[in-house]
Amino acid sequence: MTTMHGVFLPGDDTAVIKEYPLPEPGPGQVLVQVGASGICGSDLGLIYHGYKTHRGLNGAPAYKGVVAGHEPSGRIVKAGPGLVRFGVGDDVIVYHIQGCGRCRNCRSGYFISCTDQTHKASYGWQRDGGHAEYVLVDESTCIPLPGGLSFVDGALIACGFGTAYEGLKRTNLHGGEDLLVVGLGPVGLAAAMLGRLLGARRVIGVERSPERIEFVKSTGLVDDVVLADDSAVDNILALTDGVGCQVTVDCSGSTPGRSTAVDAVAEWGRVGFIGEGGQLETEVSDSLLHKQVTLTASWVTSLQGMEDVSKLIADAHLSPEIVVSHRLSLLDADEAYKIAAAGATGKVVLIPAGAPVRDEE
Repeated sequence: MTTMHGVFLPGDDTAVIKEYPLPEPGPGQVLVQVGASGICGSDLGLIYHGYKTHRGLNGAPAYKGVVAGHEPSGRIVKAGPGLVRFGVGDDVIVYHIQGCGRCRNCRSGYFISCTDQTHKASYGWQRDGGHAEYVLVDESTCIPLPGGLSFVDGALIACGFGTAYEGLKRTNLHGGEDLLVVGLGPVGLAAAMLGRLLGARRVIGVERSPERIEFVKSTGLVDDVVLADDSAVDNILALTDGVGCQVTVDCSGSTPGRSTAVDAVAEWGRVGFIGEGGQLETEVSDSLLHKQVTLTASWVTSLQGMEDVSKLIADAHLSPEIVVSHRLSLLDADEAYKIAAAGATGKVVLIPAGAPVRDEE
C-alpha cells in the first residue's frame, strides 16, 4: 500500500474523501493505524461550516487544508529511529497538538498552550490528522491506551474526556458535593461520568434538546436532567433544597448556559467554564461577590492529564464509548459530519475499514 484515504474539509458543509500518500515515519515519529477518530464540535464550528480565524495565528485561517480530525486512537505499525518509549504494536491515544517542547507550557505538558506559534501544529488543523486510515505522529504526543479500553474509548479521551477532566480538576470537585453540568453533549456527558468518578454525590444535567435528553437518560450518567428554559435555575434549586450545586460546569459554550452555571452555584461554590464560544453575562454583586464564588476556565488538558484520566477510567472499568450515538465508516465521513452538524444526540465516531481491533473489543 502506497496511498490511504483521508478526509478533507472544504469549508462548505461537506467532507470529501481524498487519496493521500502513505506517510513514512522519520526520527522520533510513528505511523499509527487508526482504530477510531472522533468528530469534535470545534471541527464543525471552525472548519466544516466555513474557515474561521483563530487567535494566535495572525488572523490566518487555522485550518491548513490537511487531513481533518484531532481525536485519533490506534496501533503503531511502523516506527522511525530514535524512539524512547513506544514501538510497533503499541496501542496509543494521540494528544492532538505538537508543541515546540521548549517553552514553559510545553515543559509542563500543555502543548495546547505552546507559545512558539511557528513550532506549534495541531493534528487535523496544521498537520494531517486522524480522519484517515493512518496518521503520522510524533512519539512525544503518544499516550498509552490502557487495557480494558477500546479504540473508540481512546478517541473520546483524546479530546472530550481530557477536556472535561481538566475542567473538573480546576474546580477542585471532591467527594460529597453536588455537580451541575450545563450542556449534555459529548463533553458534558464526559464531565458527568468523570464527576461521579471524582466523588460527586449527585450529578444534575441541563439540556435544551428533548432528543438529547432521552439519549442522556439512557446512559444513566446523570441523576436528574433539567430542561434548559427560563425555569431551569429554579428547578435546580428545588432539587438541591434551595442550596444550589457546590460545583457547576458549563459545557454548552452558550451565554444562557454560562448564566445558568453561575446562577445555580451554591454559596462558596466553584464554576468551571469548559465550552468554547459565547459570552459571559452576569450580575456581579449578588451572583458572584456576595456568594463568594470562584470562577475557573480551562482549555483541553496536558499530556500528563490525559494519561492520568485514561488510567482513572480504565481502573474504574468505565467505558467512554457509552456517549457514542453514531459510528460510521471513514468513507461515510460526509454523512457522519452531516449527522454531527445536525446536533447528534451523542458522539459521532469514524471507523476506517480494516481498522485494528483490541482483544478487549
